[in-house]
Amino acid sequence: MALPKVGSIGEYIREQRQQAKISLRQLATAAGVSNPYLSQIERGLRKPSAEILNQIAKGLHISSQALYVQAGLIEDREPPSDVITAIRADPLLSGRQRQVLIDIYESFRKEKRAEDEQTSQNAHLRHDSESDDEPLPDEYLAALEPFAASTGNGTANQETKEG
Repeated sequence: MALPKVGSIGEYIREQRQQAKISLRQLATAAGVSNPYLSQIERGLRKPSAEILNQIAKGLHISSQALYVQAGLIEDREPPSDVITAIRADPLLSGRQRQVLIDIYESFRKEKRAEDEQTSQNAHLRHDSESDDEPLPDEYLAALEPFAASTGNGTANQETKEG
């Protein structure tokens, strides 16, 4: 991933601030930085530290990770989904509403990934614990009994037991 130009993080912060309808002064106060410093960041004259980016993210009610990626401090691991793109693009939502929706959506995705991982691990454990030497339980054998014999054409013949 190519590092963005110094001004791009400032442009991104300005864009987010304007979308959230927050003044420069309000954001500076919320982030705990001076008005002139925040103005210099937005104009691309200063490159903020990770800590300042974190404070600005909190002031904007957006993900710190989004600012870190934009600033080139970390690489974006996976492109944002269409859902996140749509949430971020919706002009009727406030910055806080956007972030809450994104957080909820990401928590659902994280939960689903954890479930998928658990299912995969369980399947792997079942496969590892199976042994060719272990006989199947009687109830399984009884259920499989009608399909025990097959013909040469690949279809199963049902056998009947007499006796």
